[in-house]
Amino acid sequence: MKIYIKDIGLYVDKEVMIEGWVRTKRSSGKIQFILVRDGTGEVQAVAFKPELGEEKFAICDKLCIESSLRVWGKVKKDERASTGYELGITDIQILQIAEDYPLQKKEHGTQFLLDNRHLWLRSAGQFPILRIRNEIIIAIRHFFYENDFILIDTPILTGSIGETATTLFATDYFDEGKAYLAQTGQLYLEAACMAFSKVYCFGPTFRAEKSKTRRHLTEFWMVEAEMAFYDSNMNMQLQEDMIIYIVNQILKKCQPELKKLNRDISKLENVKSPFPRISYDEAITILQKLGSNIEWGKDFGGDDETILTKQFDRPVFVYDYPKDIKAFYMKQHPTDYRKVKCNDLLASEGYGEIIGASQREDDYNKLMNAIQKHNLNPKSYNWYLDLRKYGSVPHSGFGLGLERTVGWICGLHHVRETIPFPRMINRLNP
Repeated sequence: MKIYIKDIGLYVDKEVMIEGWVRTKRSSGKIQFILVRDGTGEVQAVAFKPELGEEKFAICDKLCIESSLRVWGKVKKDERASTGYELGITDIQILQIAEDYPLQKKEHGTQFLLDNRHLWLRSAGQFPILRIRNEIIIAIRHFFYENDFILIDTPILTGSIGETATTLFATDYFDEGKAYLAQTGQLYLEAACMAFSKVYCFGPTFRAEKSKTRRHLTEFWMVEAEMAFYDSNMNMQLQEDMIIYIVNQILKKCQPELKKLNRDISKLENVKSPFPRISYDEAITILQKLGSNIEWGKDFGGDDETILTKQFDRPVFVYDYPKDIKAFYMKQHPTDYRKVKCNDLLASEGYGEIIGASQREDDYNKLMNAIQKHNLNPKSYNWYLDLRKYGSVPHSGFGLGLERTVGWICGLHHVRETIPFPRMINRLNP
């Protein structure tokens, strides 16, 4: 009977068959210990020569790291084993011998590992990261489902700029002129929220940023939400609720993976309500007192975000930024014309921004002025401006970067390990 390793505890003292790959192998005279993985877990399979026989024991001798195989055996409970079980081999079949496997038990440089990302995915270090990524995605979808949001699939090819023209990937689009890979699905969500009230999208986004920092990718996944009749404060509360939900789900479902990553879970256990909220003005004052040279009107760099987040034991909101450093669609501050109603959510432990958010400008004339001020073509936004002509209401939304969130929850230094095949300015393959 074929089983998956994750279910092995259900088959103690029973004969089973497992299909998988060799993680490691070691021998001791008449005994061989083969650590087999199948994508759901790992189990030690033990070949004992007097029981298995000369011929089948010799087959085990041929195995090397990442060779594929089928192995039959009896499940035994063994407290010494990492999984609590081992498999006493009764038969074995080699599917393919992985000769000269490039990633052996030794140190490799980052570029070598990225060149071999298609194989690096198999390593014990990458396995828990991508399992946690999967659980984060599931948690996000559950959160929105449970809160009555409708999923809207927004275009990846678009004629409207969502953020800034300096970070666009452009292509010719038949007779229509230029099309761009989407920086955001937000503008389309704004249209959808006028139909369904609470909506979200989840997909790849693209930024042609010439950045080599540990926090940037040129292609990443983002979940965005848009809510009719939400102001900026309601928006922040929803973001807080979502982050707490995600972290609690990971703490509940991914303890083995967090342990493998040596993640200090006490830091994640601190992610509780309420999150601190400080204004941009307050943040500038804090940074200057702590030695930063930042001046009012400037956006925070990675170092500034790191300094700020290390002052708190949980994520922190920074709200009401200067409008000159923010996107055209953000709501004018009601009492200070220099600012807009927006926020960034900065993850704790120095990980920086994981969410960008704002209340949207719902006044037609103010939005038109902002489009013109940013040197955008109003004709490309006719449909977007219509939303302010036909039943405009106060509304807000946010975007969460999945890879930065995975990096923070896993405690990783660089986002390149948080996505199966990272795209950076110097990497398009594999």
